[in-house]
Amino acid sequence: MHIVSDRVTVTFPQPDGGVFLAVDSFELQVQKGEFITIVGPSGCGKSTMLLVVDGLIRPSAGRLSIDGKPVTGPGTDRALVFQEFALLPWRNVERNVMLGLELQRKYSTSRMKEMAGKYIQMVGLQGFARHHPHQLSGGMRQRVGLARALAVNPEILLMDEPFAALDAQTREIMSEELLRIWEKDKKTVLFVTHSIEESVYLADKVVVMKGQPGKVKEIIPVDLPRPRDLSIKDDPHFVKLRRHIWNLLVEEVHWQVDGGEGSRS
Repeated sequence: MHIVSDRVTVTFPQPDGGVFLAVDSFELQVQKGEFITIVGPSGCGKSTMLLVVDGLIRPSAGRLSIDGKPVTGPGTDRALVFQEFALLPWRNVERNVMLGLELQRKYSTSRMKEMAGKYIQMVGLQGFARHHPHQLSGGMRQRVGLARALAVNPEILLMDEPFAALDAQTREIMSEELLRIWEKDKKTVLFVTHSIEESVYLADKVVVMKGQPGKVKEIIPVDLPRPRDLSIKDDPHFVKLRRHIWNLLVEEVHWQVDGGEGSRS
């Protein structure tokens, strides 16, 4: 699905009666099947923009549209995966994955179990359907969250730092698994991360955001071959892209530390 953010601006009311400008004139076009990663300084509005795309936050100005239609609220064409696992502790893996399907009220219980089983297997959790969240590792719990999002078969997958709470090794494994799953049906993905390396490894394009207020600083095409595995991180062009994004973000951090004095690109 084609996503267009046309000068989207988001403000929030403040206790003193003023407004906080979180996102300012955010411009982005995402083609169907693209994998887009978004990086930027803390507090720059990355997660806010995901919520705008999901329809949970309405723009204060500008327009967010999907396939030419303005987004006015959440829809079954989108699914959101959070950094926190957000699993229901009293439900086992199978029933957590079935949650979104139950809310749709379209399928019989047997059909939902069948669909849940497919995605449990897809994320590599076969044999764990009857386990509860407290019986799983962090990486396994995040796989359940991903399976739950995929089970509703969204056109657009929105991922808000989904691997941030994982250890480094598990994070790399999950990134590799995510690309393996994405290669099967090429859903449109918007993926927020603080990891520059992760952003380059996953993406077709990396969106680098400026700090407060958040807006697009640069959109960088990642012209590396697919399918990818972790060995691509040794590719000289990968290293060059990573360094370029690092330099862009360092500019933003320096600008914020200096209190916004001086110019920035």
